[in-house]
Amino acid sequence: MAGGQERVLRRRIRSVQATKKITRAMELIAASQIVRAQNRIASAKPYQEGIAQVLAEAARDLPGGTGRLIGVPEAPTSVLLLAVVADRGLCGGYNANVLRTTERLLAAGTERGVRYRLVTTGRKAVSYLRFRGHEVESSFTGFSDRPAFTDAREVAGVLCAPFLEEAVDQVMVVSTRFLSAGTQVVETRQVLPLPVPGPESSSGEAERRAGYTELEPDGPELLASLVPRYVEAAVFGALLEAAASEHTARQRAMAAATDNADELTKTLTRVMNRARQDAITTEIMEIVGGAEALRQAELSEHED
Repeated sequence: MAGGQERVLRRRIRSVQATKKITRAMELIAASQIVRAQNRIASAKPYQEGIAQVLAEAARDLPGGTGRLIGVPEAPTSVLLLAVVADRGLCGGYNANVLRTTERLLAAGTERGVRYRLVTTGRKAVSYLRFRGHEVESSFTGFSDRPAFTDAREVAGVLCAPFLEEAVDQVMVVSTRFLSAGTQVVETRQVLPLPVPGPESSSGEAERRAGYTELEPDGPELLASLVPRYVEAAVFGALLEAAASEHTARQRAMAAATDNADELTKTLTRVMNRARQDAITTEIMEIVGGAEALRQAELSEHED
């Protein structure tokens, strides 16, 4: 019995050690991807900030109102919501945090009478939301760990069209914001209408870049042409930060799994050693018992 238990424990230890090799390799791969993802975020920021600045200047220079292109809707009745998660799991609570935030937003908005249209990136979002009865209008997969600008452009096209056609009042994005290697937070951001231009200075004039900027064409026509470019940049930034957050979460999860495999191996080894000692002790007792029985039998024969 003890020998059978020892064999089972040996097989389990080998299985845990094989799993540890996999988790360790995944941890190292994720760690190497984090630096690359951070560099891509830094490279994309100048374009995002530049187009946002141009939009702000164009909005300030408009002689009339900006219509529904800029600001925060007071009471939106139809919202297009983009949820950004990963294609794969094994990254701790990364996917769950985004999806739970999305579900809470849907529940709160539905109570106020808001109609939602859902767009997702990442395979994990579709199964989660559909299982809970939410219809997903469009889904994009296959690029969560390393998105390209062409992927962002495709997603942005799905987001811009309904807004420009006035089919929705607001476009929101739920994704993970990458603040640093140690801090990532789930954030809900408005993409459309465009954000209100930055705060004004103490003199009452809005802050402008140094130099002179001439914008052509004028008015709403310029804003309408820049909106898709801005949304592409915003979506690309969200995808890049989500990718970096995914790699960071996976690296932490795999490091924890590797540590747990070490602890489990130690625990199983102790149990196996104890089982082996019990088996040895039992065998010794059986040998001693058998020898004692033989000795008693010999003594009985001599006495007879």
